[in-house]
Amino acid sequence: MRVHFIAIGGSAMHNLAIALHKKGFHVTGSDDKIFEPSKSRLQNHGLLPASDGWSPDNISEDLDAVILGMHARSDNPELLKAQELNLKVYSYPEYLYEQTKNKRRVVIAGSMVKQPLHPCFCMC
Repeated sequence: MRVHFIAIGGSAMHNLAIALHKKGFHVTGSDDKIFEPSKSRLQNHGLLPASDGWSPDNISEDLDAVILGMHARSDNPELLKAQELNLKVYSYPEYLYEQTKNKRRVVIAGSMVKQPLHPCFCMC
């Protein structure tokens, strides 16, 4: 599966890109500026874009999905090219839903007990 991330440098976006890469997906991405620790993590996995910025040349018909980051604007040239090619464009939450809709999901809410309970859930 071929996936392109518009705004790959975000804290959630770069982690999803790395996870999909580890699953065997062909992952590409772009961003106007990528900061640490996202930058070094993407670089360690071979996913750091060669240069900063957006280019419609990053978008092609062979992409299965484009995942749009929150700070990418509606006039982003990559987004416009993806729409022109009628590619499936997902927001981060939409893509997570698509990947997990047929799986059992466990949600842990709250702020006080998540960390102490984490080992319990890892053992399940």
